[in-house]
Amino acid sequence: MNFKLVLILILAGLAVLFIIQNVAVAEIRFLFWTLAMSRSLLMFFILAIGIVLGWLLHSFMMHRQVQEKKNLES
Repeated sequence: MNFKLVLILILAGLAVLFIIQNVAVAEIRFLFWTLAMSRSLLMFFILAIGIVLGWLLHSFMMHRQVQEKKNLES
């Protein structure tokens, strides 16, 4: 069997196990808003937000380095 396929199946199995074990509802309160969702969904959203913010910050820093390099050359 292909190593990548086995690794993907193992990771998918662990993800399903994680979701099954974290179905309890968590209530989130922020200022005037209240939101209730499963813990696994909440962790997924937090992970996704972190990935997007990291990507945006990395892009901003790379753009800034390019601008500084252009300023030094001129």
